[in-house]
Amino acid sequence: MILHNYFRSSTSVRLRVALNLKGLAYDYVSYALQKQEQSAPDFLARNPQGLVPALELEDGAVLHQSLAIIEWLDETHPDPALLPSDPMLRAKARAYAYMIACEIHPLNNLRVLNTLRSEFGADDAAVAAWFRKWVETTFTPLEKMLAEAPETGTFCMGETPTLPDLCLYAQVWNNKRFQVDMAPFPTISRIFDACDALEAFAKAAPPVQPDAF
Repeated sequence: MILHNYFRSSTSVRLRVALNLKGLAYDYVSYALQKQEQSAPDFLARNPQGLVPALELEDGAVLHQSLAIIEWLDETHPDPALLPSDPMLRAKARAYAYMIACEIHPLNNLRVLNTLRSEFGADDAAVAAWFRKWVETTFTPLEKMLAEAPETGTFCMGETPTLPDLCLYAQVWNNKRFQVDMAPFPTISRIFDACDALEAFAKAAPPVQPDAF
């Protein structure tokens, strides 16, 4: 398999963790998003949306959208499972993951941050404030939910990492770039640290990727 991605992309981080947890080997191909390398014709032929990550399979098929790819991986390589077997807990795990992936990430995506600068005249301080606002808007209820849920353990859904942990881990790495104060989120911070202690997560972290700079 070929992973088309970028070291700092949180969606790419999620997928790298999933591949590592599943023990799946892949070739790493990077695209510098600030240089618009993902808009090159050869990549657009693989993913017309022009977004990373994309996972190219051995038969040439290409999957895109990180959560869809992760669920495909879970269906085709079920061990270890990234979603609980109980339907209610599966729904809860997806809800946690979607809070991050659908409520924070789209508003803080690089395309949005660049648009704030280019079309609305936002400076770096304003962009950082925008980023922090949307993290805090979702992390505040997420922290409460995780702190109070009976199934919360070392990780979001117990003692093994699942889909929301992948999203949480990637988001906290993004938060570091924008100086998000994590003091109000002790449960989230504890779960991040537990994830970072696992090789599958640590190997997926942005600073250790081949294109990190």
